[in-house]
Amino acid sequence: MSNLTSLSEFLLLGLSSRPEDQKPLFVLFLIIYLVTLLGNMLIILAIRSDPQLQNPMYFFLSILSFADICYTTVIVPKMLVNFLSEKKTISYAECLAQMYFFLVFGNIDSYLLAAMAIDRYVAICNPFRYVTVMNHTRCVLLLAFSVAFSYLHSLLHVLLVNRLTFCASNVIQHFFCDVNPVLKLSCSSTLVNEVVAMTEGLASVVAPFVCIIVSYLRILVAIFRIPSAAGKRKAFSTCSSHLTVVTLFYGSISYVYFQPLSSYTVKDRIATINYTIFTSMLNPFIYSLRNKDMKRGLEKLRNKISYQGDRFSSKKTSKIHKP
Repeated sequence: MSNLTSLSEFLLLGLSSRPEDQKPLFVLFLIIYLVTLLGNMLIILAIRSDPQLQNPMYFFLSILSFADICYTTVIVPKMLVNFLSEKKTISYAECLAQMYFFLVFGNIDSYLLAAMAIDRYVAICNPFRYVTVMNHTRCVLLLAFSVAFSYLHSLLHVLLVNRLTFCASNVIQHFFCDVNPVLKLSCSSTLVNEVVAMTEGLASVVAPFVCIIVSYLRILVAIFRIPSAAGKRKAFSTCSSHLTVVTLFYGSISYVYFQPLSSYTVKDRIATINYTIFTSMLNPFIYSLRNKDMKRGLEKLRNKISYQGDRFSSKKTSKIHKP
């Protein structure tokens, strides 16, 4: 017990320890981060500026885009700093803070995807009651539940990590402070953490996923009842973007977390990139390229920005030519 120490900082191993890889990785993830920020900001601005996009589906999509911005910002800036730094450390307090907000925004993403599945179910299966069922109050309540539960869930897991004792190695085999790699460094028993992760943690992930599965099973039944092929295609096209995002998000999560702690390897680091960084970057493209309403909204936003730019240029020119 005399060898047990309270660590003040951790060392993040990152994606590669080879010096020649650091600058190319920095450039790659800087581009990905900037594309993520720009893409999701455009989605938010397009939805907020277009009156025709003021409905529950796009309300949740705008919040999802905001959560994706926060999700990547929790992880990527520290990654970028470490790529160019010889000392790839993170303080104990900063590590717990990163873990907390990573869990918060990850869970918010999960529950927002479930809320969007419910929205699609009501829109396709009960179209005449859609306006009354998915009213603004219910949408805000769904959002409030998603945020509140995510904050409480994340706080529980971070407090359980904070009670552990760390000694010997302080090297985290990951590019950020994820729960499993940090637990592997603990000298004290992680049994409580693992039990909570496999019960409450599993339930928090499975519950929205089950909600999505049930919603889409009912949607499929409703689509099969539509007599015309054109009607079936139109109904399914409203769900295809959401289904693509769900598959990317939950496919990676299930690969990383639905396995014993001892089997956590370098492959899980690569899989983690999919749902923490790549999915957030791809979401704007998936929702805009396969959605006519979003395409129209983005076109209106582009025209609006061009118009404002032309007005500013003309005013500036007229001021210059004034005697």
